[in-house]
Amino acid sequence: MDVLHIGSVLAGLILLCIGGYAIVSGGVSLAKKLRISSMIIGLTVVAYGTSTPELAASLLAAFNSHTELILGNIVGSNISNVGMVIGISAIFTPLLISKITVSRWIPIMIGVSLLVVAMSYDGEISQVDGVILIAALIGFTAYTIKTVKKQKIQQNETIENEALEGEYFLSRYKIETYPQSIGLIVAGVIVLFIGGHLTVDGAVNIAETLGLSQLVIGVVIVAIGTSLPELITSIIAIAKKQTDIGVGNIVGSNIYNILLILGVSSAIVGIPVVPDVFSNYYIMIAFSLVLFIGFRKYIPRVVGVGLAIAFVVYLASLLV
Repeated sequence: MDVLHIGSVLAGLILLCIGGYAIVSGGVSLAKKLRISSMIIGLTVVAYGTSTPELAASLLAAFNSHTELILGNIVGSNISNVGMVIGISAIFTPLLISKITVSRWIPIMIGVSLLVVAMSYDGEISQVDGVILIAALIGFTAYTIKTVKKQKIQQNETIENEALEGEYFLSRYKIETYPQSIGLIVAGVIVLFIGGHLTVDGAVNIAETLGLSQLVIGVVIVAIGTSLPELITSIIAIAKKQTDIGVGNIVGSNIYNILLILGVSSAIVGIPVVPDVFSNYYIMIAFSLVLFIGFRKYIPRVVGVGLAIAFVVYLASLLV
C-alpha cells in the first residue's frame, strides 16, 4: 500500500480536527461577544461546529461523487461513538446517564436512524430527503432550546460537554477582538477544506489499492478518525469527574451526524444506497438500543467491555 495515501488520510484527519476546533473556538468567542447565552451557544454554534470534521469530509465526498464514503462516514461514526467512545469510557469508570437522555434524546436518536433506513428503501437518499432531514434538524434544535428553557437549565449534559471542547481552545488562545474571532473561523474553514480533500482522496486510493468498497473505508478509517475528538473529550471529562456528560455528548453527536451531515450532503447531491449499507444501519441501531440500559441510571463497566468487544468484532467482519 502506498505510504503516501496513508499519510494523506492521517494528515487530513488531523487537519479536520484542528479546523473543527478552530471553528468552535472562534464561534463561541464571537457569540459571547454578541452576548448570546451559553445555552444557545452550546446548542447551535458548538453543537454544529463539533460536527464540522464529518461534514467537511462528507461534502467533499459528495462533490467528488464518492457517495458510498458519505454513508460509511456517517453510519460508521455513529457506531464508533457508541462502541468505541462510550465503550472505552465506560471501561474506565461507570458512566452516569440522565433520565431526560433516556426518555427523550436516545429515542430521538433511534427515531432519526429509523427515518434514514426508511428513506433508503427506494435505493437513494434523495435531495428531497436531504431537505426533510435539514428541516428536522431545525425542528430538533428549536425543540431542544425550548425544552432547556422550559426546565430553566442553563447547561444540560450535552451542552457542558460541547462547551468543554470549545473552552479548551479559548483557554489556550486569548481571543479578544471580533477580527480575531472571525479570523479563527475563516482559518478553520480553510483548514477543514484542505483536511477534507486529503482525507477523501487518501481514503479512496486506499480502497482502490486494497480492493475494498468506499463504504468499508468510510467506516473503518474516516469514521473512526473523525470520532477521536469525542473520545478525547470523554476521557477529559472522566478525568475531571464529569462522567455524566459523556453519554449526552455522544447522543447529541449522533443526532447531528444524521440530520446535519447526511441532510446537507444529500440535499446537494442524491446519495445512492447500496445493499451492503442496510446491515450497517441495523448494527448502528442495535448499538443505540444498548444505551437503554441507562434506565438503571448508569452504564456499568461490563457493558463498556461488551460494547468495545462488539465494536472490534464489527470492524473485523468488515475487513474479512
